[in-house]
Amino acid sequence: MGRSKTNETLIFGPFFHGLNKRVVRPEVRHLREQDEDMNFPKLLIANRGEIARRIIRTCKRLGIPTVTVYSEADRNMPYVQEGDERVLIGPAQATKSYLNMDRIMEAAAVTGAKAIHPGYGFLSENSEFAKRCRETGLIFVGPETFVIEAMANKIHARNRMKEAGVPIVPGYDGPIESVDDAVSLAVEIGFPLMLKASAGGGGIGMQRVDSEAELRMAYDTTLQKAVNFFGDGTVFLEKWIEEPRHIEVQIAGDRLGNVVHLFERECSVQRRHQKVMEESPSPALTTKTRERLYEAAIRGAKSIGYTNVGTMEFILDHNGNFYFLEMNTRLQVEHPVTEMITGLDLVELQIRLSAGENLPWTQADVGAAGHAVEARVYAEDPKTFFPSPGEIGRMNLPSTGARFDFGYGEGSTVSPYYDPMVGKVIVHGMNRHQALAQMRKTLQQMQVDGIQTNLSLLLKILDNHQFINGRYTTNLVTDLLRD
Repeated sequence: MGRSKTNETLIFGPFFHGLNKRVVRPEVRHLREQDEDMNFPKLLIANRGEIARRIIRTCKRLGIPTVTVYSEADRNMPYVQEGDERVLIGPAQATKSYLNMDRIMEAAAVTGAKAIHPGYGFLSENSEFAKRCRETGLIFVGPETFVIEAMANKIHARNRMKEAGVPIVPGYDGPIESVDDAVSLAVEIGFPLMLKASAGGGGIGMQRVDSEAELRMAYDTTLQKAVNFFGDGTVFLEKWIEEPRHIEVQIAGDRLGNVVHLFERECSVQRRHQKVMEESPSPALTTKTRERLYEAAIRGAKSIGYTNVGTMEFILDHNGNFYFLEMNTRLQVEHPVTEMITGLDLVELQIRLSAGENLPWTQADVGAAGHAVEARVYAEDPKTFFPSPGEIGRMNLPSTGARFDFGYGEGSTVSPYYDPMVGKVIVHGMNRHQALAQMRKTLQQMQVDGIQTNLSLLLKILDNHQFINGRYTTNLVTDLLRD
């Protein structure tokens, strides 16, 4: 297939509002020549909001019937009515609805769904859920259960990558039994350090410590978060990387053992270890480092027999050295960035791989064009990051050629029970300068009334000279708010 061609058509049609003729995007590359209906069974989406809407759009194009599930708090959310069938699965609390495996399995049985897409978050990386799906004859849209198990525990994942020859952050590779053990290990490794929950994710259960006193203070709170959020109190220590950047590589693998990369994403703009803005390609990588990064990601994925779509996450230091952080065995929130530069539909790729199809191309066939940026719009105070739930009033998504993946619309209520992300704005340009200019223009024209949002912070990031020059680190947002 060669490198992606480019054109000026509006890719993923309904994903975009408007068309900017000056922006050249990769041609849409569906995995089949025509959009004929797939021979794929009814699919239940075990998630909510924007990712549920995202999955529905691809399923409609492929002719796959969908079932949406919803909590009492989400009864009037846009995604609920966009599916072909819908099932109420419980009250607002996630543990009684979206994390309730029994209710989701019952919804699949009642509607006759034979496949489940977990989206991201909730049960997407829960190996028990994947196992239950497969044991009852359901297609789980994701990797094999043993792969999820291998990567779910960060300590185990570190050891597996180390065995595969993938660089890992220096630290202690075993569980820590007590705070005194932690202090002894910390003195041996050297401060500053990161104290992490082994079963953690999304920045939860992570804390930097610069001294023995800080470590003793942080130990119990990190342990408690690990138990409360993940049901696993195992914690470990990693060396703090100075001036870190967060880079991830999108990969895809099939059941024949073929693995390809779909380029990288820069995810260093974060608040509280959670991503706010992503871009591709990364402005931090040299050609040589990029090639080594891709090779390490593919080697690591192959070493665990990875199937389906996933992400290898790395941390990059100021000398250009990179180290494995974790693997996400699911679709990422920032997957549209990769879709924008490649023209590929990653949800379609997930579905086809789960149906037993093989990768339709080799590494040499995969190409990318231009530069893409994603900004996450949160319902939160832009300075404290405290959630700002409430009813959305007027919402204006301007016709600037941007892609809007939003879970909410005018009149929707942002619930305090779930992640406060309202939606994502994704843009593509011929180069980074053009992409940033389009993002700035789009955010300046956006309007989301009735709740507090982080739009002002996003614009402040875009105007920051370090970000504009591509010389930023994961400390960027902290430094901005300190000014």
